[in-house]
Amino acid sequence: MSGPRVLLVDDEERFRVTLSKMLKAQDLEVASLGSGAAALKELQQHPYDVVLLDIRMPEMDGIATLTEIKREHPDVEVIILTGHASMDAALEIIKLGGYDYLLKPCPLEELLLKIDAAYEKKQEKEKTRTLAAQKNSPQS
Repeated sequence: MSGPRVLLVDDEERFRVTLSKMLKAQDLEVASLGSGAAALKELQQHPYDVVLLDIRMPEMDGIATLTEIKREHPDVEVIILTGHASMDAALEIIKLGGYDYLLKPCPLEELLLKIDAAYEKKQEKEKTRTLAAQKNSPQS
């Protein structure tokens, strides 16, 4: 079984490039983009398991992007990465279906554990949906 496909979305190019390299060094398949709008387009064209999403971005912020991701791709797990701690934002993210909320910079080991856990959750959702569909399909 292959690992999770990760989409990193952050407007800070240096952070994006550095984190992408670190995740790729851990044998993860990673793509990175600089805006929420670009991420939504990418998700329409390619499947991803986990999105790492910055909360503060120009034009379309992380909350708006999260809302759209969950509306269009409900099984994709979203981990918010932010340098700006806020309990209100954390609660909003969880309410909107975000998987977790981590402060930047966070230790790579912690991020990898969150990615793995989010990927497992996505696989469970897909497995449950498949089993439900099989159960409800007419027998031939």
